[in-house]
Formats: sequence, structure tokens, C-alpha cells
Amino acid sequence: MPLIMGMSVLLACQFLGELVSRGWGLPVPGPVIGMVILLIALLVLGKVPGSLRLAGEGLLRYLTLLFVPAGVGLIVHFELIGNDLWPIVVTLVVSTAVTLAVTGRVLEQLNRRRNRRVER
Repeated sequence: MPLIMGMSVLLACQFLGELVSRGWGLPVPGPVIGMVILLIALLVLGKVPGSLRLAGEGLLRYLTLLFVPAGVGLIVHFELIGNDLWPIVVTLVVSTAVTLAVTGRVLEQLNRRRNRRVER
């Protein structure tokens, strides 16, 4: 029963995200908005309920299976990807560099904030 409750919460958040995304015509996918809704709910609650933890850990255990369709898509559309290989490579390199830079900056800011609290 706890697994069903946890999955129901996850699906409800995804459904609410879809409603918000389609209802307001946002260019953001519904599941992303659903994750934000779930994050806000967990921050308000202050903890992760056991049923939600059970469902999340169950999904994470089989996360690698979700990459199979993407791998098949790469093989099926190999020629199409080959035609646009350089824009794809440049996009991947630049987006990775930007992600690393932003992550580093955020970590630096968080460390400064933590050090100020410790010094007080």
C-alpha cells in the first residue's frame, strides 16, 4: 500500500504540472513543473514521507532502463544525427561547460555563506 501511495503522489504532481503547463501555455514540460510542485510540497512538509521514499527508490533502482529508448533512438536516427553532428557536439560541450561553471559558482556562494555562519 505505501508504494501505491508514493506513486500516486508522484503521478498527481506530474498531472498538476501538465495542467499548469497546458493551462497557462507555458513552454516548460509538465513533468518539470510537477517536480517543482513536489519540491515545494516537500520543503513545506520538511521531510520525505516513507511511501514517497519507497516509490522514489524503486524508480531509481531501474533508472538505467529508461535510457534504452534513447539508445535505440540514437541507433535508428544515426544518419540524421550524423548530418548535424557538429552543432550537437558544440551544444553538448557548451552546455556542459555552462553547467559546471554555474554549479561551481553556486557551491562557492554556499561555502561562503556557511563559513560566515560558522565564524559567528
